[in-house]
Amino acid sequence: MTYISHSVEETENLGASLAKALSPGDIVAFTGDLGAGKTAFIRGMAAGLGLNDRVTSPTYTIVNEYVGSVSLFHFDLYRLGGSDELFDIGWEDYISRNGICAVEWSERAEDELLDCVKVNISRISDNERCIMIEGVDLNAFTGS
Repeated sequence: MTYISHSVEETENLGASLAKALSPGDIVAFTGDLGAGKTAFIRGMAAGLGLNDRVTSPTYTIVNEYVGSVSLFHFDLYRLGGSDELFDIGWEDYISRNGICAVEWSERAEDELLDCVKVNISRISDNERCIMIEGVDLNAFTGS
């Protein structure tokens, strides 16, 4: 499905809708240029999961954890050289914790992220984004 977001709030709302369609253990693989809105979308996912933490990009820490009844593990693989480094940061441990993994710059480890929801965000203008979501049906959660 393809969605057009006209604001940061709409991007966050779509993230919240996606979170409600997910189950513990799901992985969401994000692609999109710098500043496309990946972190805003994940901020919405956290809100949709009832997590009140301040969501920031984990570019330097690689992963941020937001713990709740269903935890959200927010990865940023921008600095990783490949999927072999994914295991160096404890990927298997996060997967075994049965939360939801949101992975920015997922193309850096695409051979390990085969069975997942895919979200591509591209910039149309300063405020508009084209958001393509594959692997889950959001119609029941977005009112479409």
